[in-house]
Amino acid sequence: MKPGQTQRRPWIVGVSGASGTPYAAAVLRALLDAGESVDLVVSRASRLTLLDETGLPFRDAHWQNDLREWLARGADGKPGTFDVDIDDVRHWSAGDLAAGPSSGSYPSKGMLIVPASTACVAGVALGLSKDLLQRAASVTLKEGRKLVVAVRETPLNGQTLRHLVSLDDAGATVLPASPAFYAGATHIQDLVDFVAGRVLDAAGVEHDLYRRWEGELGGGSRSGTT
Repeated sequence: MKPGQTQRRPWIVGVSGASGTPYAAAVLRALLDAGESVDLVVSRASRLTLLDETGLPFRDAHWQNDLREWLARGADGKPGTFDVDIDDVRHWSAGDLAAGPSSGSYPSKGMLIVPASTACVAGVALGLSKDLLQRAASVTLKEGRKLVVAVRETPLNGQTLRHLVSLDDAGATVLPASPAFYAGATHIQDLVDFVAGRVLDAAGVEHDLYRRWEGELGGGSRSGTT
């Protein structure tokens, strides 16, 4: 790093194979809108989910084009809904265990796993590090950085609940992908943005994705979303 140059400190965003790729897209857009740098890890399983939920591929060799097309889509699947600048996104292959985020000396603000499958939760809780996503999460915990795990599964069995308690004990924030309705949601994107906003709240990143509760009953139904 040259003298006077600011060190890049990204948020690492891991996308696992759970249903809920619109949540990941909303978080990524909001981070970039907030001026944050992003290091992206898309698991092999999540690429199948993305293809199933959106019809879009995610290929390492074409990740920039694929990411632009994905983030431009709304939660309803409509292309060209959003205009996104991905210049400050760095992509790491999920199989690259020598990647920057695999080391504690690599600078980052923390990690957001959105959505988090139960397999991903188990791998992180047990410290398996079977791919870069799990390894980066383990590194985030050992370095005492913020880790937000947006688990997307229902119902939850006892084994997964014990894994989630282990993550909470280790310092992670366990955040179920549970939309709320008091914000006056009128579209599917509103519900997606609420969950994405709560993820960013847990990370301490400012955003305007949803209308916050202000102690006024019926406020959401009268004013709608913002």
